[in-house]
Amino acid sequence: MGTSRDHIPGPSLDLTELVEQYAGLLFGIARRLSGCSTEAEDLVQQTFLAAHAHGNQLRDTTKVRAWLCTILRNEFLKLVRSRRHGSTISLDGLGEPSAPDHAKTEFDGEAILLALDSLPEEFRIPIVLYFFEEMSYREISDSLDLPIGTVMSRLSRAKSRLRERLGRLAPEPVHSVAHTG
Repeated sequence: MGTSRDHIPGPSLDLTELVEQYAGLLFGIARRLSGCSTEAEDLVQQTFLAAHAHGNQLRDTTKVRAWLCTILRNEFLKLVRSRRHGSTISLDGLGEPSAPDHAKTEFDGEAILLALDSLPEEFRIPIVLYFFEEMSYREISDSLDLPIGTVMSRLSRAKSRLRERLGRLAPEPVHSVAHTG
């Protein structure tokens, strides 16, 4: 004999609904982590496939976002590990040649991406979630299953490394303008 507690309806984990609600968020995170739109699309697809296959592992359906971000992070880390075994270079990550008129603007964006790419994953993932996805420390902590102090520490170290890296990448002025009085 069953009770009313045997079947408590909760938020659905319907794959279509998950894709509609979270694909944009996951793609943005994946794009910033991988630096490549094609890889980001693959990472998002893998994330949804894993979520569909392991939906029964989600204990609290109110934390679907953090759960999906964790799956995405794991898929990204798998990709990174597989890259270490191969020596492929993605052409998507190289960007387009820039016109001389726009070199400074494109260099600044490119410098930021290069600096982000130079960070180890343990620092890159929290900084992408914080700055690009505007997640709070608590949300990052939940998503990465890390203590909040560790998140704060990694963000601090990541910011320091980015400042250092961007300082080294800053272009030298081509010429100086002298003002005569």
